[in-house]
Parts: sequence; C-alpha cells; structure tokens
Amino acid sequence: MRFFSHAKHAKPKQKFLCILLISCLLFMISAGVKAQEDAPMQLYAQAAVLMDADSGRVLYGKNEDEILPMASTTKIMTCILALEYGNPDDIVEVSAYAASMPKVKLYMRQGEKYRLGDLLYSLMLESHNDSAVVIAEAVGGSVEKFAAMMNQKARDIGCFDTYFITPNGLDAVVNDTGKIHSTTADNLAKIMAYCITDSAAKEQFLEITQTREYSFCDASGERSFHCSNHNAFLSMMDEAVSGKTGFTNKAGYCYVGAIESEGRTFTVALLACGWPNHKTYKWSDMKKLAEYGMEHYEYRDIYEDRSFADIPVTDGIAGGEATPYESAAVSVSLEKPERSGLPYLLCAEDVVEVKTKLVKQMQAPVYAGQKAGEVSYYLNGELIKEYAVVTTGGVKRVNYPWILHYIMELYTL
Repeated sequence: MRFFSHAKHAKPKQKFLCILLISCLLFMISAGVKAQEDAPMQLYAQAAVLMDADSGRVLYGKNEDEILPMASTTKIMTCILALEYGNPDDIVEVSAYAASMPKVKLYMRQGEKYRLGDLLYSLMLESHNDSAVVIAEAVGGSVEKFAAMMNQKARDIGCFDTYFITPNGLDAVVNDTGKIHSTTADNLAKIMAYCITDSAAKEQFLEITQTREYSFCDASGERSFHCSNHNAFLSMMDEAVSGKTGFTNKAGYCYVGAIESEGRTFTVALLACGWPNHKTYKWSDMKKLAEYGMEHYEYRDIYEDRSFADIPVTDGIAGGEATPYESAAVSVSLEKPERSGLPYLLCAEDVVEVKTKLVKQMQAPVYAGQKAGEVSYYLNGELIKEYAVVTTGGVKRVNYPWILHYIMELYTL
C-alpha cells in the first residue's frame, strides 16, 4: 500500500516509471500463471493416457504410442473374451501347463475341475496366472489359439500396436520375430473402453471387476477359495468403476482403470509406472489424470441444424410438368442424425468448426435421397463427424415424349 501511496504523489517521470514497473509485474505474474497452466502434467508413468471412453479421443497423453509390456492389465482382454465366447457355467479342467504357472496363482492341480465363471473372479480380483491359462485353454482350445483371438479382438477395436502372446500378461517374446507381449497406453485405454461401453458382456465385466470379495469351491467341493479385489482405486475415488493392476520385472507397475462422473466416462492407462518400492505411484498418477478429466472436460452439444437453398438441375423438368422456360431445381436437407444432437466432451480450449459442402448443380434425373453434399464437424482441425445432405424429392429428365407433348401444346395455343 505504501508503494501505491508514494506513486500517487510522485512526479510525472516517477509516475511513468511506477506504472511501467507495475505493468511489468502484472505481466510476469500473468505469464507465470499461463506457463504453469501449459506445463506438462508431472506423472511417474513412462507412458500414460486419459481417454474419453465414448469417442476414443485422447484427452491427455504422455508417450501414448510407445510400445511397452503391460503385465496383468492383459487380463481385461482375457476376461472380456471369456465372457463373450465362453459359458460361465461350463466346468473346465486344469491342464499340467496351467498348473505349472508361476505365482501369483490359485495353486490349482492338474486334473481338477472348476466352474469357468468362478475362475473369472480369480483372474480379475487376485490376478491368478494359472486361472488365466485354464480360461484360455477352455475358450480358445489352447493358449496359442486364444492369443490369436485376443489379437483379432484388438484389431477389431482399432488397437494395431498391441500384440498378445499370453492370457496372463507374463513377459513373453516370439523367438522367430522378436515381438514381445506388449501394447501402448492408447491401445490399453481403448480396450478398457470397449470392455465397459461397447461389449455385449459389459455388464458382466463390470460386475466382476467391481466385486470386493468372492468365495467359491472346485467342482468336487473339496477345495474352497476366497478372493479379494486388489484394485485399491475402487476405494480411493467414488467415481471409480473398474480397473486392473499389473506388474512384471520388465513392465514395472501398470494400471488400467475407468471412472464415471456426471454422465462422462474416462479410461486411464499407465505403463511402466515405477518399480519396487514404488507400488503407490500408479495411484497418484491415476488420481491426477482422473481429476484433470473431471475438472477440464464437459459435454457440449455441437450439432447445428441447417437449411439449404434449392439446387439447380440441368436437363430437368421443373415441377415435373412445367415449361422449359422455368429452371428445374430440387430441395435438399440434412440426413436425419441417428440420435438427437451431437454431444461431445470438450474443454475450454477446444475449437469446433462446422463446414458445409454442396454441389452447385445436379444432372437430371435426380432421385429422392440422393447425396448432394455434406456438413462436416471438425474438432481442433480434425474431422470427427459428417452428415450427408440429401435430396428430398426427385426431378425427371427432359425426354422426347415430353418435348413432343410441349410442342403440341404450343400449336394449340
């Protein structure tokens, strides 16, 4: 306050210097705040993604396309395939290979039989490696065939930088090609988004991954088991709806999870998020990305209803029966959207552009429903949606019978 008091009674030259100093201070403060806002988020993970589960848009990424091992986050794919192609009530038998899996494991024995649905809880809550192999052999016929199913599903989802070798996520490599069991943060977030939003088995997937405790017996009833959910993030945020942890020596700590808040669904994938003794790094990163998404992104309806002038039609009969002195034209309208509006998850910095492209004229004959252009929606310069502009009626082509009829009418005048 004393500084401003002195500035008030200063000479003109001193006042100018005071104003200049104050302006510089304000500029520095503003620049500092802007720099802080633009600074990259500090994350422990080597690769990370925050994704809009509905559109698949990456809202925040760090090395999101880097190919890395993903450990037991693999098991979300194993689980969703078992739900889509297997029968939870099937009784499946444990092979010698499945029983030989390293820990973490259920310690099943060769020849024992279990209900497939029970093993899915063992898979997702405790991350048991032997359960993953039993499931894969039961659903796919063998681990190799099941891995092929996993890779095909990944491609179907649009994940072309993912390569599955095992159903449990243990580090693996194909000797002939050198390809490793791996994915990217972007692909892993897409797979989780598929599991909770698009899969026909999404409700079953969510039911399993949200279960806190689960008990079951083998088919004979001689052995009983109890599983506890190791996804601690379910208790850390009310918005958490699903997730899967993972760790191997090569992959480090990994995590893939999903949150829901006010109609928004986000998925987060973290790869190489620390090594022992940094087990909690993934929770810090997950919370930071989840809060970033909830704070910065809201749904906005970007749909714009549009009307268009009639389009001239060459060699057409105006009005169907009119004279040649009239110009033929056809009316057009936007093709009806498949849903009301176009809601999109946006932040304050996002820029939406709507561009219309129409043909200048059409050649008869024209039929109802014929495409005459499109209305395109761009988000930050990238095409996100396109609606066709179509004709609402038809225009006949001028032909000899019509010309003859018109000439005859002229002579009768």
